[in-house]
Amino acid sequence: MMPQLKLSHITAGAVAVLVGYTSSVAIIFQAIAALEANQAQANSWLLALGLGMGITSLILSLWFRLPVLTAWSTPGAALLAVGGGATTLPEATGAFLFCAALLTLTGLTGWFERLARLIPDTLANALLAGILFRFGLEAFTSLEEDVWLVAVMGAVFLIGKVYAPRYTIPLVLLAGVIWAAATDSFGNLQQLNLSLATPEAVMPEFTLSALIGLGLPLYIVTMCSQNMPGVVTLRSAGYVPPVSAALTVTGIASLILAPFGGYAFNLAAITAAICAGPEADEDPDTRYLAVVAAGVVYCFVGLGGAAVISLFLIAPHALVATIAGLALLSTIGNGLSHALTPTEGREAALLCFMGTVSGISFLGIGAPFWALLIGLVCHLTLSRPSVTFRKPA
Repeated sequence: MMPQLKLSHITAGAVAVLVGYTSSVAIIFQAIAALEANQAQANSWLLALGLGMGITSLILSLWFRLPVLTAWSTPGAALLAVGGGATTLPEATGAFLFCAALLTLTGLTGWFERLARLIPDTLANALLAGILFRFGLEAFTSLEEDVWLVAVMGAVFLIGKVYAPRYTIPLVLLAGVIWAAATDSFGNLQQLNLSLATPEAVMPEFTLSALIGLGLPLYIVTMCSQNMPGVVTLRSAGYVPPVSAALTVTGIASLILAPFGGYAFNLAAITAAICAGPEADEDPDTRYLAVVAAGVVYCFVGLGGAAVISLFLIAPHALVATIAGLALLSTIGNGLSHALTPTEGREAALLCFMGTVSGISFLGIGAPFWALLIGLVCHLTLSRPSVTFRKPA
């Protein structure tokens, strides 16, 4: 029997979708433009990505009763936006299918799940706190954009924490929307595109240059910059993530939807933290319902196509940044606390945290992978048994 759906579940799911789209949908548009897709194909991308995230999130959350949220590959979209210009759309589609096959194979073999178990909990929490840290900071930097909007949302947050802690985030979101509407802070409503998206398949072409130059890098950045932080997010929230099953489901979804624009799906990290945190539900056993709500919203967003996406784009940035920062506040605090409280391994966790916050990037792979690698090297080095030398008698 499914437990009762709460307002906090719906709000957490809606906020996760809002943050997911507003933070990276512009990169999707850049990727579409780089591949010279027409308007019908662009709408098909939005449909495939929305349905792909929604359906895979619903399957995994209902199957395992865990808050397993999926997302499109944001670094993968950035890769397409930068390097897709030399590739035709049919060739890119072939590369998408190649990447999807690698993702599915990774899930079926189970090697990535075994590798993820080797990460110490202190590093996992430090990595998560570092990934989410910039979202917390943006709640403050948004004061420069709209000081009164952020101030109103902050005041409602404090009042809600005192008198209605379970409904704090819904109240903050409602207050922000009302204030933004009253002060005419939303963008031009005439920019809304009310057309619905329809699927349009692209026949793939398989070329060695596209498979190696686009498909393989897409797989690498998706695994390192998305799936690894996604695993860490669930672990830090106290769950045992079904890594292999999640990779298999998202890989199969990518195989099916790649011709329609669903280039790569993976475990979510930042948006998953919203659904897996205490703001979604005090009971960890029923937080998966927040992902169920997010999955339904994702499906509607995909079906709505350009109409819903344009609605996301006219929302004030300060509104989105503030609600994301406040919704993730508890998760950031818990991550830092669990990472730095144990004396043993504190230096490795701190290096991992600072490396993640730094935003460094090498070889097209983002900071979370390199920060985790630095933290692991430090952890293994400092945890080796110390060697003492005795003076000869």
